[in-house]
Amino acid sequence: MVNARAYPLWRDLAMSEDLPREALKTVIAALCAPATTPHGFDAQADRWREEALKAALPALLARTSAKRLRGQLLVHADEKTLAALAADGTVTAADVPAILRHRRVWAGLISALARHPDQVEAAIALLPRLPDHEVEHVVRDWHPDRYTRAKGAAPAPPVPPELFDAVLEACLTPLAAYLFHPEPEEGWEAVSAFSKDWSLELGGRAGWAMLARCPGRWAQLTAHPVFGTAVQHLLLDQAQTQALEDARLSAADPDGEELPADPAPALSEELLLACLPALRLPELASLPNPQVTARRTPHHIANRVRNNRRLADLAADQLHAAADALVTRGRLLSWSDKQEGDHEFDGRVLRLAEDLALLSANPDHLAGACAQLARLDQPAVVSPTPSRTLIRVLDNVDPDHDRPARLLERHYEHRRVQAMAILAANPHTPRTAVADVLSGLHPAELAWIAEKADGPDWFLAAAAAVPVPEDEDDGVVRLLDDDELGKHPDPAAVLQSWLDSPAAGEILSRSEVYRAVVKSRYRTLEHLRQIPADEVLARHAPDVALKILLDHCGRSTGRGEALAAAMTFDYDEEKITFGQLLDSLDGAPARARTS
Repeated sequence: MVNARAYPLWRDLAMSEDLPREALKTVIAALCAPATTPHGFDAQADRWREEALKAALPALLARTSAKRLRGQLLVHADEKTLAALAADGTVTAADVPAILRHRRVWAGLISALARHPDQVEAAIALLPRLPDHEVEHVVRDWHPDRYTRAKGAAPAPPVPPELFDAVLEACLTPLAAYLFHPEPEEGWEAVSAFSKDWSLELGGRAGWAMLARCPGRWAQLTAHPVFGTAVQHLLLDQAQTQALEDARLSAADPDGEELPADPAPALSEELLLACLPALRLPELASLPNPQVTARRTPHHIANRVRNNRRLADLAADQLHAAADALVTRGRLLSWSDKQEGDHEFDGRVLRLAEDLALLSANPDHLAGACAQLARLDQPAVVSPTPSRTLIRVLDNVDPDHDRPARLLERHYEHRRVQAMAILAANPHTPRTAVADVLSGLHPAELAWIAEKADGPDWFLAAAAAVPVPEDEDDGVVRLLDDDELGKHPDPAAVLQSWLDSPAAGEILSRSEVYRAVVKSRYRTLEHLRQIPADEVLARHAPDVALKILLDHCGRSTGRGEALAAAMTFDYDEEKITFGQLLDSLDGAPARARTS
């Protein structure tokens, strides 16, 4: 047992150059033993002991060569302290076994050891013991004090080339191994269709982080016998994106240069040619579940072309062949009706059309993409109820914000006609297929083409020539406030027309429609009965709904019990209307319904 007040003395003794070597063992034992009293462990005193040991640790390790004593000291040091001691040479590779008896390897220790030329090999030998996601940190954190280094302090030495190469190879290995054997892992069948995206395996963030540090070696690495394919994939996916991000960051700096309108390509033509073997993702062509993989593969390839525009010319034949093969293998143009709850359906169709417009030269496939676009649901274009605040804000920007083309963009409902414009720009797309789609477009979509589409002249002329019936309006459901409704001879009929419009079934617009109906003083109980119960009860008019429900239940105990059961919402079950909720109370005791 050591007197707590003696710890500063023991610290000073440990740090004194006059401390006899024979006393080292006693000092170390005093500073490493937990602080106790006759009554047990003393937490406060032990904190003083730890502080004294931390201050004396460098001096003690510098004077102690015995493995047992060094191990006794090392077990009390945290990772930051150990890394600092390894960086200055106090802790060496010989201490690693003692350190690893009590903790796992971390990147900072490897970096610190490798600062000394005679320990680089030992540091590299520790890399396999790091988790994959931490290996790159050995190089990333090579300068741990780069933001805090005191002025005049010596800079850190450069990363040893052999360590850099070892980290680069370790970071590329997982992707290279996956490309060599890209089979689904155990448990694949239990993964949701949304998550069955093998392209996530090509992320290789650590591999790209290392590649980005050595652009001068890219040409050599694309031909590497083991890692070449992985490097090609990473360059096609990441190089141009990283270059644009770097340019944006530079432009955001007050002293940086302006972002150029046409940034220089990150990959030279020679590098693009070197990466062509990976362009079509040939390693993944035979993966199971082709309707998922074959649909996402063209999207992955198309993104590569969007990032590296010269590929459209350099690899035109390869891209056309890849698109044809994927459409056939995945039966991508076989139409299947939209299932309830499939919120990704429209996005899949739109992406496929845009991808084929970029990759394909097959008129039949391009016509099939046009036909799929034509079968998508019409957009529900809604002009919201006037809001004084909203109008004031928008009028300052665009006083004509209520025109159909702008309203179409509000919920990204212009994407179908935007995809049509992209398809029309492909010279291999049959014009008759485009014309068939144009004839069935929503009036707001035709207005969008006239105002904003960037397509060939024949496409713009064909859209302008689509006949519009004389009695047809612009296709916009315009939600009015009560002041405007009061000017109409039958305001209740106007409210009913909103409920009957396609907008009431469109996920992004229906809540606006329901809110406008519920908030209007012209709405009736019949209007409320048509609206989903949860929209009335929980969102827009709980006070109104409460009065109606109380009046409906009256003094009936059975109805009251049925109401209590029906108010237990469970959102994964079928939704019911407010009218169905009311009707369910009439046959008390009623079966519990949810909304």
